[in-house]
Amino acid sequence: MAPELVVLNPAAFGTLAARRIAAEIRRVLRSRDRCSLGLSGGETPRPVYQRLAAELPERESWSRVEVYFADERCVPPDDPASNYRMARETLLDLLPAPPRVHRMEGERSDRDAAARAYEALLPERLDLLVLGLGADGHIASLFPRSPSLVESERRVLAVAAPKPPPERLTVTPPVVRAARLTIGLVTGAGKAEALAQALHGPDDADQTPGRLAWDGLWIVDTAASARLAARR
Repeated sequence: MAPELVVLNPAAFGTLAARRIAAEIRRVLRSRDRCSLGLSGGETPRPVYQRLAAELPERESWSRVEVYFADERCVPPDDPASNYRMARETLLDLLPAPPRVHRMEGERSDRDAAARAYEALLPERLDLLVLGLGADGHIASLFPRSPSLVESERRVLAVAAPKPPPERLTVTPPVVRAARLTIGLVTGAGKAEALAQALHGPDDADQTPGRLAWDGLWIVDTAASARLAARR
């Protein structure tokens, strides 16, 4: 399966990306009783989440969605760095009906126990997994050359990130690869090289973790897509 690339004008990115994600949720719900939706943190998804409630206003749809998280910083849920807090403020609190939300408990002192508890909650396959892409090619909290990139059995790990806050929980490659559809959201010229590597570079997830989601849907802006033509 080849990746699907959607390139958007930066001014319309939030609205049109949210519209496409809403369409994917509806597509899942047409064939399944429930939709499992994995969310990521970061600045790129923020405007998309802010528009998603408006693009998918049906109470009946959201009542059938289960929300999971791709990663979490090991901070309390009300901390400004919390991915859960960002998702709650930009999306979850705005929805017409509350989905069932499965929060990563990053604040627990026993990080490994928190990771094991979360992997017990995860479905066998997420229907949709929304991912950002860092300028270094990382997705979730899977950073280049991290030992977590060779994990083949555990589905959630406590990891140390090379950027603050360093202590995090993250899904592992088996979760990314098992997702029925990954949706990469990428904006800005600073991520153009990482996106080119993820889509057209060597098949080396250790160097570019974004390669794990290579065959998914990539929704990017024109600045992020600048180096793609040269890499094809």
